Amino acid sequence: MQYSFFHWGLHPWAVYATIALALAYFKFRKKSSGLVSGILVPLFGEKGKNVWGTIVDCIVVFATVFRVATSLGFGAIQISGGLSFVFGIDQNFIYQMIIIIVVTVLYMLSASTGVNKGIKYLSNANIIFAFALMVFVLILGPTNFILNFFTTSFGNYIQNLPSMSFRMTPFNEDNTEWIKGWTIFYWAWWIAWAPFVGTFIARVSRGRTIREFVLGVLLVPTIFGALWFSVFGGSAIHLEFFEGKDIYRFVNELGEETVLFAVLENLPLSTLISLLAILLISTFFITSADSATFVLGMQTTGGRLDPPNSVKLIWGIIQSGAAAVLLWQGGLGALQTASIIAAFPFTIIMLLIVASLLKSFKQEVKEMEMRRKS
Repeated sequence: MQYSFFHWGLHPWAVYATIALALAYFKFRKKSSGLVSGILVPLFGEKGKNVWGTIVDCIVVFATVFRVATSLGFGAIQISGGLSFVFGIDQNFIYQMIIIIVVTVLYMLSASTGVNKGIKYLSNANIIFAFALMVFVLILGPTNFILNFFTTSFGNYIQNLPSMSFRMTPFNEDNTEWIKGWTIFYWAWWIAWAPFVGTFIARVSRGRTIREFVLGVLLVPTIFGALWFSVFGGSAIHLEFFEGKDIYRFVNELGEETVLFAVLENLPLSTLISLLAILLISTFFITSADSATFVLGMQTTGGRLDPPNSVKLIWGIIQSGAAAVLLWQGGLGALQTASIIAAFPFTIIMLLIVASLLKSFKQEVKEMEMRRKS
């Protein structure tokens, strides 16, 4: 569980905070275009903006499209797995394609209404569904065990954070393969998410100080995510260890996407809670996709805060088409590979963003000192 916290906690949100802070700072403080390429002007200057800026913006769009396509593919698999477990519907590619089409229509409708309407309302509903599901499982499940489990695991995570962050296991090939398949894959996963999530966070963060921004982005989702993992993971572990339920069997027989519903089956009101879980998974991926469509529209219209619906429609179709092709050609393996490929070039860009942001901060400090002296 502490490695779940590690993979989904401070590290990914630090990646998001880096790109989001840079975008928000240059957009709202320096009146930049709102594109990632605009962040690098302090390094390359205005002359290099056209050449390097175009390359950077293309990489951002590429990473966002494949990242969201990967999420849509995973979402289709998860939703079809839940419906299969609850209603006995067979999983197949056609069934998953229908789910992708339905999700596409819904997130395009949401994206077309803008940030302050469809996206905002759907995101708020998503938070309510998530909180309700977590409270249901916490109350109906082994409450005392879950709370103790959360406290212990979170303490271990904080205590071992430095050693986990630098762990590479050069003398153990088995552990090296595990790190490649989990930790390094997750780092690539979050970096591929960064252009889209960072742009969206920046879009809704105007008026915050840098300190407020960083603390909010790092701490709130990390703590909530740790509690979420403890509630659902703790319930599964309690069933496996103390109630004699063979939860792990579902991983081998029915696939990883069914384990959540196998856990919920052992709780009171299991059918109702499972349906709520399917609805929540759907809204999670709809809100991710509509936000990404909005961001892609911004990135391809010169940083416009409200891109045209026609542009968002085109990007929505491209994302869903990419998800369908990846599922058709290779399933989960193809989706994971696409995510890693998309993340690699943006890793270099993120290092440049950090250097550019620090340079701009130092310059602003000098300007503030000069104003004080004058």
